[in-house]
Amino acid sequence: MNPEDIARVDAIEAALLERWPETRIAPTLERIAALMDALGSPQLSYPTIHVGGTNGKTTTARMIDSLLFAMGLRTGRFTSPHLESMLERIAINTEPITPEAFIFAYNDIAAYLDFIDSKFSNPISFFEAITAMSFVAFAEHPIDVGIIEVGMGGEWDATNVIAPDVAVITPIGMDHMEYLGNSLTEIARTKAGIIKEGAVAIFAQQEEESAVELMRRAAAVSAIPVREGLEYAVESRAVAVGGQLITIRGLKGTYEDIFLPLHGAHQAANAATALAAVELFFGEQELDPEAVLAGFANVKSPGRCEVLMRDPTVIVDAAHNPHGAKALAATIDSEFTFDHLVGVVSAFADKDVKGILKELEPVLNQIIVTQNSSSRAMPVAELERIAREIFGGDRVSSDESLDVAIRRAVTQSRNPLSDETFGVLITGSVVTVGEARVIVREISGGAK
Repeated sequence: MNPEDIARVDAIEAALLERWPETRIAPTLERIAALMDALGSPQLSYPTIHVGGTNGKTTTARMIDSLLFAMGLRTGRFTSPHLESMLERIAINTEPITPEAFIFAYNDIAAYLDFIDSKFSNPISFFEAITAMSFVAFAEHPIDVGIIEVGMGGEWDATNVIAPDVAVITPIGMDHMEYLGNSLTEIARTKAGIIKEGAVAIFAQQEEESAVELMRRAAAVSAIPVREGLEYAVESRAVAVGGQLITIRGLKGTYEDIFLPLHGAHQAANAATALAAVELFFGEQELDPEAVLAGFANVKSPGRCEVLMRDPTVIVDAAHNPHGAKALAATIDSEFTFDHLVGVVSAFADKDVKGILKELEPVLNQIIVTQNSSSRAMPVAELERIAREIFGGDRVSSDESLDVAIRRAVTQSRNPLSDETFGVLITGSVVTVGEARVIVREISGGAK
C-alpha cells in the first residue's frame, strides 16, 4: 500500500472521529436521508440484503457475501465496527476496500457534509458518514448486490435508508439497553424496523418475546416471515479439523457435507440463516451446490473464536454481551480439549460485565483482567472486583496493560514438559480483540 494513501486514510478517519462518535446516537433518519438525497440516493441503485439482530450479524453478513461472490456476483459488504483498520468496514468482492477507493468515496461525500450539518441542529455523525461512504463506493464500483449490516437497533439506524430485497434478523439479546430498551420486546421492536412493506424477513432462532414482536411487525407490513427451525434448519453438525461439517435444510432442498471453517453451533445456525437469505435473494433460481460449498469453505470471520497461534493455542473472540459469551463458552467446551485455559478479559464499562463473566466462568481455569485502549474500557480495579465475586480470589489476577496481560498468559501457558493442553482465550470487546490480534502477531513472529 502506498504510504501517502495510508496517511490520507488516517487523516480521513481522524476527521470522521471529530464528528459525533459511533456510540452517541440521536434516533432519527432525517440527517442520513437528507445526505443520501443530496448524493442522488446511491443506496437505491443496487439490490440489498439488510442484516440486523444482536449477535452473529457480522458473521452472517460475511457468509452471505462469500456465498453470493462464489455464485459470480460482484458484492459490496458494509459491517461495523472494525478490528484493526477502518478499511475493513467497506468490502468489495469480499475484500476490504482499497485505500484509493476509500479516499475517492470520502471525497465524494465531503462537500456535502458541512451543507447537511448546516440544515440540522445536530451534525452528521461518524457512523452516518461512513455509512454514506459505503453506499457511494458500492455504486461507484459498481456492485450487483449490497450486504448491509445494521449498526445499532434498526428502525432509526443510519443503514435503514435502503430498500432491501431481504431482511435478516439474527438472534436478539440484551445489549445497548440505554438506546434500545430494557426488555427483549422493546429491543426486538426497534430491530424489526428494518422489515419493509412486502419484503421477505428471515428470523433466526429467537426468544419467545422477540419472536412475537418480529412476527407482529411482519404482519403489520405484509412481509413474508421465514423462520429458523420451521422453514429452514441445521440438520446435523460434526466437529472437523479447523471447523465443522454441517448439513442445512434450506428452502429449496438439503445441502450436505458443507465444510464451515468456523467453530460453534451458533456459527452453524448463522450459516443456515445466510443460506436461506441467499436462496430468497435468488428467488425461483436454484443455487449451484458447488458454489454453496465453495462459498462456505471460503468464509472468514476475524475475531470470532479465531485461533491466532498454536503452542499454546491462543483464541480471540469479540463476545461483548452475555449472549455472545454463552455461545463462546459452549463452543470452547464442546470443540476444544484444554486441560487449562487462561482468560484475558477487557470489557466496556457500559456492558453487562457481570453477565459476561458468569457465562465464561465454567470454562476458564484462571482469568487475567486488564484494560484495552478505549476510553469506554472498564477500569482494571472495577473489573477485578467483579471477577473476584464470580471466580473467587485464587483464580483472578490483573495487569494494567492488555499487552502485558497477553504476554503473561502466553508465557504461563507454555510448558513443554507437561502432557496437559494449555490455551489462552482473549475476549470482552471488539476493541480488545482488534488490539490482541496485533499483539499476538508480534509474539508469534508475524505468523498469521
